[in-house]
Amino acid sequence: MDYKVTVIGSGPGGYVAAIRCAQLGFKTAIIEKYDTLGGTCLNVGCIPSKAMLDSTEHFHNALHNFKEHGIDINEPKANLPQMIKRKGGVVKSNVDGIAFLMKKNKIDVHTGVGSFVDKNTIKITGKDGKEKTITTENVIIATGSKPTPLPFAPFDKKRIISSTEALELTEIPKHLIVIGGGVIGMELGSVYARIGSKVTVVEFLDNLIATMDGTMGKELLRSAKKLGMDFYLGHKVTAVQNTGKEVVLKAEDKSGKAIELKGDYCMVSIGRRPYTEGLGLEKVGIGLDKGRIPVDDHLKTKVDNIYAIGDVVRGAMLAHKAEEEGTLVAEQLAGQKPHINYLLIPGVVYTWPEVASVGYTEEQLKTDNRAYKVGSFPYKALGRARASMDLDGVVKVLADKNTDEILGVHIFGARAADMIAAAVTAMEFRASAEDVSRMSHAHPTYMEAVREACLAATANRPIHI
Repeated sequence: MDYKVTVIGSGPGGYVAAIRCAQLGFKTAIIEKYDTLGGTCLNVGCIPSKAMLDSTEHFHNALHNFKEHGIDINEPKANLPQMIKRKGGVVKSNVDGIAFLMKKNKIDVHTGVGSFVDKNTIKITGKDGKEKTITTENVIIATGSKPTPLPFAPFDKKRIISSTEALELTEIPKHLIVIGGGVIGMELGSVYARIGSKVTVVEFLDNLIATMDGTMGKELLRSAKKLGMDFYLGHKVTAVQNTGKEVVLKAEDKSGKAIELKGDYCMVSIGRRPYTEGLGLEKVGIGLDKGRIPVDDHLKTKVDNIYAIGDVVRGAMLAHKAEEEGTLVAEQLAGQKPHINYLLIPGVVYTWPEVASVGYTEEQLKTDNRAYKVGSFPYKALGRARASMDLDGVVKVLADKNTDEILGVHIFGARAADMIAAAVTAMEFRASAEDVSRMSHAHPTYMEAVREACLAATANRPIHI
């Protein structure tokens, strides 16, 4: 065989799998259809959206908060082309870094569409139509996902757009209509709300970020309204039409009452779907289950040498989940016995304030009839939050009523994305709320809110409220 392992797809799951395989001594190849490595995450997803979120948050602070801090400046203007240019630089730096890591780890990179000829042979078709084949002992499918369009309103990439186009706009929308109040919709909606767009979110469900704890959705809604964002929750979109210079959206609530919205752009962010087109799965007898590739607990498909990871398999579509799965497959091939606790893979929404969660939600515990207790603590009682003017926020800790083991941690507030790692650590070691409450936390920090929430959960005895 040409290779011990071949990875199809170079997103976080794919490139991490390839690097770990190379570290373990396997001759490794990676196949990527696009000219740059890094997949959706690095090119048109996680990284560029965070760059835009940071740029627009700086602008928002300059416009609204600098004066209170004693910083007097002329009124700032949003320069969207420069924001987009900076975002491009951030992306290039990251994808160049992945290319360097491929060379460092002696991983062969093949550019083109990879498809199965048989379970050990892969055909690679370049953009110029030229084909070549490679042979491999094992294959890891890591082809990721792409935005899901509305069946009656496909992306025209002009007025009806996905998150990809939303990261490349050449003008600040006067009115951006967002279909979907999930992570992507709220992140990119907040980007444009900060720099002056009217933003309206239409969500089918009755709450935002519905997969997270209900308290987090309520807090995010309250915060987003302060940005000036409008919401139509519990509304089903029935029509979207690009009329040339604007988009007309029609929707109705559960009673059938209709609304009509007009905007210059409509971003559809109703989720993502696995990308498996062109893989030739039928050549190796692999079928799909609701669009995803079925795998066992070891991420192996029905074919003994073909594995699949990340967005194309079950579970949350998260870059760090894909990375863990890529590492797991590589180490299994080396005879190791790695493990992933899927309950403890955190989720983050990079609005400001941020939202971060790990473990069970309160809704899940109620559904499971599990006895639990709740401890919460508001950011406004933190000295650090007062100093930084980040008073919107709350930490919510869920613990077992009988054993005090931490079952879930949910944070809405400044730096929540970084703070959640401490909760993951505690829960991996099955810490109790009392364990965390008795650990010293530096003062003044945002993490003190986690300690205080644990105190509240343990014995209803927070110190600072």
